[in-house]
Amino acid sequence: MSGPVVGGPVGVDPVGGGPVGGGPVAPDPGALDALLVCLQLTDSAFPSGFYTLSHGLEGYAQAKAVTPDTMPDLLTDLLRHSVGPGDATALALAHRAATAGDWDLLAEVDERLHATKLNRELRLASTRTGRQLLDIARESLGGEPLERYAELVADKRAPGSQAVAAGVAYAAAGVPAEQALAGDLFAFCTSFVGAALRLRLTDHRKAQVVLRSLAPVLQEVVRAALERELADLGGCAPVADAMSGRHERAEARLFMS
Repeated sequence: MSGPVVGGPVGVDPVGGGPVGGGPVAPDPGALDALLVCLQLTDSAFPSGFYTLSHGLEGYAQAKAVTPDTMPDLLTDLLRHSVGPGDATALALAHRAATAGDWDLLAEVDERLHATKLNRELRLASTRTGRQLLDIARESLGGEPLERYAELVADKRAPGSQAVAAGVAYAAAGVPAEQALAGDLFAFCTSFVGAALRLRLTDHRKAQVVLRSLAPVLQEVVRAALERELADLGGCAPVADAMSGRHERAEARLFMS
């Protein structure tokens, strides 16, 4: 008795309509292109200025309030209570508004996110990196959503926050919101542990262990961000705000935030 032919002709499942058999399944060009855009925008070489930020970590280090052992816990708490409810939620809402062409909502999301950043250095870091991202995305990706958002920023109807600019860029490129959130949050984590490396709070091997261990947390934060509405935008991390205030007045700083 002969066995099944591996890699043989592909038929059609009469029930589900999908391919059956051993043949290769053609990739979805749209999904692949979305992945490539996501990889480009979240690459550490993308010149948005993320390398100038410690995301508050330097303030903790200056106050001796973080150690190599507690750094991963600090990152987890920031994801759940600050970045997730704040920037990640704004990204999801901006993606939704840009996809629907609701520019008034987009401006409102940006204004509200900006208002939740209580310290000057946090607001400045967000708008500097956001406007840089917007400028480069307009040139490299293009699309009406980016042009309309650029008009809002130029007219001072929107501050140009990084998370909002990212949401618009992902929407313009057709990257699904869930994938956009996962990519941008992972970029935040790699930037944070990169700062930890420069502050000697970790090494290259341990940094990779930390990044992989965060997968369940990132999935949790992504799901929560997708479910929030505009009224829910904004985190609560008072100690992080205090550390940012200390850092803003420090005599010497390695990072902008």
